[in-house]
Amino acid sequence: MKSCDWKTIIDNIYPADRKVRGILLSHSASVANLAMSIAARLNLDIDKYEIECAAMLHDIGIINTNAPGIDCLGDAPYLCHGAIGADMLRALGVPEKFARVAERHTGAGLTTSEIIEAGLPLPTDRSYMPETLLERLICYADCFYSKGGDGTKKNLERVRMSMDKFGPYIRERFESLHNEFGEGNI
Repeated sequence: MKSCDWKTIIDNIYPADRKVRGILLSHSASVANLAMSIAARLNLDIDKYEIECAAMLHDIGIINTNAPGIDCLGDAPYLCHGAIGADMLRALGVPEKFARVAERHTGAGLTTSEIIEAGLPLPTDRSYMPETLLERLICYADCFYSKGGDGTKKNLERVRMSMDKFGPYIRERFESLHNEFGEGNI
């Protein structure tokens, strides 16, 4: 697969009768809409199609994790969904830029030393830090939506509190993303 046909990819992986499909589509569409709105507001030099594809596929790996509350019945810890999704997209031949978004969108990024120090169940042979403009944009937009609840956008203070739970480095990285993409950047 040379392009990013996110609809076909989701159709082939997420059965129509599964609750997780609706959760994934709703969450990803919210992330896509926010990311496209930010890109338009800041006049970012990113193709809308790339933003849509990246946002719609960033959580493709959740189905293979163990998160029964959102109908994910796999074996892997939920934290692994980015790495799993990246591997799935690579296996499908999706362009690498979209696999990297999946791999690097979690929280505000994770360093290898943080993974090792915290004993997180992630492979340490890859980067989980958003680097490109597209990776940073989707990572930032994703922070404002959870997959549980009513799907409404979190306010900035709620996002900051959720980042604080993971330590000061995560909060600092989020603040850097906010300085780049937040409402004050017109």
